[in-house]
Amino acid sequence: MERKGEIVAEAEIERLPVDLLAHIISLLSSFRDLAQASGVCRKWRRGVEQSLASRERLSFSGWKMDDASTARLVCAAYNLKELNISQSCWGCQITDEGLYKISSAKCVSNLTSISLWGLAGITDKGVIQLVSRAMSLQNLNIGGTFITDESLYAIANGCPQLKTISLWSCRHVTESGLNMLVNKCRRLESINVWGMRVPVDCFISLLSISPALQIKPISHHLNIGNQLPVL
Repeated sequence: MERKGEIVAEAEIERLPVDLLAHIISLLSSFRDLAQASGVCRKWRRGVEQSLASRERLSFSGWKMDDASTARLVCAAYNLKELNISQSCWGCQITDEGLYKISSAKCVSNLTSISLWGLAGITDKGVIQLVSRAMSLQNLNIGGTFITDESLYAIANGCPQLKTISLWSCRHVTESGLNMLVNKCRRLESINVWGMRVPVDCFISLLSISPALQIKPISHHLNIGNQLPVL
């Protein structure tokens, strides 16, 4: 009798239209569950693909992801606007290879927000490849990485819509990169420079270029003319 009930339930699920199935699948928060659902049958695979295609936000923070699986999901999310692949306590293993693969996704040119916070496995090469194709980017977090001025030059030249950027503890970035960034990104409103090894004179120079720029966490000090030590 139980077996008959299972068959009836299975038949009911099979009658669901793909659109409704995709909506149900979109409620799944686990990428492991998505992968399992995709393997049930062709119809469920189409449901997963349609669900991903409709998503505007993807966050891998807190998940143990690698280059291939992350890129595969991003490439399927055609309407993506916000992408978060920050390092987490589980050890997100994204490298330049992953950023190269992600940069080929159709959604990249429409991304308005990207977070690469704490990804120790990425370098200028991967970041440059990604941001050079993210022309609509408005918010970028690359704090806690080992990028240099080369990445900032690429951001300055390729992301004219940029409004906020976090360079938290990016200690290989210099005055040259910051000046290029503020000079080129005229819509920049906020920049987080906590933990950077840049002299205070550089920040004063940035404010002379863009007086309304919020330099966190030290703007209020600069406004009253205090002289801060080198960060």
